[in-house]
Amino acid sequence: MSKGRDMEQAGNPLKLTLYIAGQTPKSVAAIRNLERITAEHMAGQVEIEVVDLRQQPQLAREHNIVAIPTLVRSLPVPVQKIIGDLSDEQKVLVHLKVEG
Repeated sequence: MSKGRDMEQAGNPLKLTLYIAGQTPKSVAAIRNLERITAEHMAGQVEIEVVDLRQQPQLAREHNIVAIPTLVRSLPVPVQKIIGDLSDEQKVLVHLKVEG
């Protein structure tokens, strides 16, 4: 039983927000890693928003972002946060509940 597969059957996409700070090496790596992971494991089942906190710094406080890059899964609940460049694919999949 996989929650990722259950979501696919229900047709409810994951809602992910990646908070970054400009085009730093870690931010760029996080974007690339997220794009790769979602393409390989969640194609068509994910909505991604990238928020640059240099352009919208007030969102860091509003969304309780204490480190960057941070990936937030807001749907389905409960909210999950992953801090870092998302290079540990297995960790990302486990936290997003899409591991096979």
